[in-house]
Order: sequence, then C-alpha cells, then structure tokens
Amino acid sequence: MKRLVECVPNFSEGRDTSKVDAIVSAMREVPGVYLLDRESDSDHNRSVVTLAGEPEAVAEAALRGVGKAAELIDLTKHSGAHPRMGATDVVPFIPIEGVTIEDCVALAKKVGREIWERFHIPVYFYEAAAQRPERTNLESIRKGQFEGLLEEVPRNPSRAPDVGEQRLHPTAGATVVGARKFLIAYNINLNTSDVGIANRIGKNIRFSNGGLRYVKAMGVDLRGRNLAQVSINLTDFEQTPIHRVFEMVKREAERYGVSIVGSEIVGLIPKRAIELTADFYLQLENFSPAQVFENRIEASFAGASAAEGPGKLAALAQPFLDAVAEPTATPGGGSVAALAGALGASLGQMVAGLSRKKKSQAAYVEPLSDALAEFHSASRMLAEAIDRDAASFESVMAAYKLPQSTPEEQGRREAAIQNALQGAANVPMEVARKASNVFDLLGQLEKIASPSMLSDIRVGRLMAGAAVRGALENVAINLESITDSGFSSRVRSESELLAARIAKS
Repeated sequence: MKRLVECVPNFSEGRDTSKVDAIVSAMREVPGVYLLDRESDSDHNRSVVTLAGEPEAVAEAALRGVGKAAELIDLTKHSGAHPRMGATDVVPFIPIEGVTIEDCVALAKKVGREIWERFHIPVYFYEAAAQRPERTNLESIRKGQFEGLLEEVPRNPSRAPDVGEQRLHPTAGATVVGARKFLIAYNINLNTSDVGIANRIGKNIRFSNGGLRYVKAMGVDLRGRNLAQVSINLTDFEQTPIHRVFEMVKREAERYGVSIVGSEIVGLIPKRAIELTADFYLQLENFSPAQVFENRIEASFAGASAAEGPGKLAALAQPFLDAVAEPTATPGGGSVAALAGALGASLGQMVAGLSRKKKSQAAYVEPLSDALAEFHSASRMLAEAIDRDAASFESVMAAYKLPQSTPEEQGRREAAIQNALQGAANVPMEVARKASNVFDLLGQLEKIASPSMLSDIRVGRLMAGAAVRGALENVAINLESITDSGFSSRVRSESELLAARIAKS
C-alpha cells in the first residue's frame, strides 16, 4: 500500500527570496520528496511550503528545512504581521494515503526529538501530537511570540518546551511540531486599512469566542496594500465549509460599513472544498461530485480493472466486494460496518441535496444545507475508517508475531499486543459514534426532506443502524483480550449507550 504524508512547514521569512530558495533547495535534495507548493507573503514576512511523499523522506526534508532556516533567519531582526516564535515556526504532518493520524503523531514526535538533537532548537508539540491539553492549540503555545517567550520560558516551568532545555534558541527561537487533518489557510481582504475592524471580525467568527466551529481567525495589517485582512485557518472544511466562512465575514463586515475586496488561499486546497463551495453558490440542481470531469476519469480507471460484465455502478463496487471475499483476515466485518455507515451518510447527503433544491422545501433550505455538510463529512470519515479498521487489525496480528524468547521480549510483545488491541477497539468505536449520529440525523431529515424520498431516508437509517451494531460487535471481540479494566469499562459503558440509542428508534 502506498504511504503518503503531507508536511506544511511555515518559515519566518517572506521578503528575502534568496533565503527562501535556499531553504526549499535543502528540502528538495531528499529523494522521494515532492514540492507541491510554496507561497511567500511580504506583509506577513512568512513562507509556507507544501511537501508530500513517503513519511520517512518527508520527515528528513522537514528537518533539513529547519536546519537551513536556523542558519539564515535571525528572529532578533525579524518583523512581520503574522505571529511567530521560531525561524521554522510550525511543522505539521498530515495523513494523505495509507497513513493514520496516529502514524503522523509518531512521526511528529520523532522529528521533534531530531530537531533538538541536531540543531538545539527546543520543540513544542501541538494538535493531535500535544502532550498537554492546553497545548493543543497553536495560539496557546505561541502566546507572547519570540520576544516574550525568550524572557518567560527560562523562568516559568509551565512554558517549558516538550523537548529540549528550558530556553529558546537565541536567534531561531522554538519550533512547534504536530499532526493534524488537512487545514485550509484562507485570507479575506477588506476595503479598509483599519486592522481593528479585521480583528473584531476575526474574534466574532472564531470558535474560541463562540463563532464557527473549526475556525481560527485574526486580523492582519496589510500595509503594503493599505488593506486590513481577516486571516483564517479552517481546520475541518467538511464540517464548516469555506463558503460559510466567507458569508459570515461578509455579514460581519457590513456591520462596520466595509466590504470584501478579495480572498486568497495560502498553499493548497482539496478539490472537495471547491466542489462544496461551487454547489452552494451556483445552486446546482442534482449536483454530484461524479459530474466533475477529473472525478469521472478517476472512477473510470478504477472501474476498468474490474471484471467485464457488471454494469457501471457494479464495476465500482466489485473491487471492494472481491477484497472482502478473499480468504484473508482483512478487510473484514469492521470495514464492512464502516462501509454501511458511509452508505447511510451518502444517502442522507443525496436526500438533503435534492430536497433543498425543491420549491416545496424552500422553508428548510438552511437546515437542509447544514445536514448536507454533516452527511458529507460523516461519509468521508466512515469511508476512511474502512482502511483504518483493516490496518488496526493488521497491527494486532503484527504484535502477536513479535519475538518472545526472553522475559524482556515477552514484556514488549504483551505491551504491543495490548496497545494494538486498544487501537483495534477504538476504530470501530469511532465508527459506531459517527454512524449513530448519522442514524439520528436521518431521523430528523424525515421532517424536512421531500416526502418522495422517504424510502431513501429509511434505507439510510437501516444502513447506519447496521453500522453501529456491526462496529460494536468488533469492539466487543477486542475487549475480550484487553487487560486494562478501566479502558474496557469505559468502552463497554459507551457501547451500551450507543446500542440503546439505536434500539429506541
């Protein structure tokens, strides 16, 4: 299986092209690493580079970038509109294919240790790699920026790095390393130079202040353009689509008598995010991602490998059916349960999408649009769980094959088995949680969707309910071998609640 990760290091240099070139060149020297994008902003004085490739190669490329940045960037002489605490400010790893978020956490921890050992730059871990709850958010770690942390870290143990001595590098500061989902860096420019307005809008739309979920935002002064900017990080574009952010900024701007003059994407954006936005603004009737030319080509090539005979839709499904039918342990019941949940969510997505286009349902456009986004996100998550479930079971099998000739090896083997078993229980628990949410949301959809699609809703609920029950069966079988009674007790209690939730309807 191909293993791909993305890494998006942010460097505190956006004005000196020769320095950015040198940093990028250092990373490109690593075989097997692909440079997907680089963007520099002189107002922010920051560059964002997007790399992809095999995990080990991308990790080494990121490390070389950190080293070159430490040589070339002196934060004591740095200024810019964007907050920063390091020459290499942040290094996130993102799972793309054949890699889980847990794999990226392990990769982040390894890279963090290497940054300290090679360059004596202290490291903080954030997002999924955070070692303390209060360090999940980058803003919390970076509070005070380079100048403030340079003084505070040596005298305040609560601000000590996760790796390295209790101090910052005198010119390169500290680097924040982590693992996260795909993030969209999205900036909206206003027709005013009053950065205070941008700051107030940012405060109103960000989740930490009661705004939109999965949105981080702040105001930035674009002095070179005499504009104020709302700089946004969108951490889950399926739950909070980009068009919803744009519309909220637009409404907030109107309150202050200003308007939007343009917006920009920093780095790359998933095609799905553009599809969601196009569907919203164009109000396309009966739109499906299958109508996108590139998607159709990809699906056609995938179906071409299936045996001749089945129809077009059957050809798309046949490879998975064949994989399940193979006399191998994976994919098995857990993957099938995840697929059932994804199918239920996809049916909900279809019903919500069609219903909101009908005049008879005009009064429910907003809740139908919200449901559409939730079903879309759930379908993607459950589809990803098909592979994750198979991978978690393979991890259990690998742990059982570890050597056990000595007491030390036996101890390591048992610890690995228990860790893998908990992972193999956690994945179907996530499926059960998400599928139960789909089950409930489909029930709510009955009241606002077009009556002509009632059968689709009910089939979707049957699939979601089957996903919950099937996933819980996989949870139960793993719990039988888990020795951590606290873990088992918590998971059994939640399993009973989810099962009861489905049984009531």
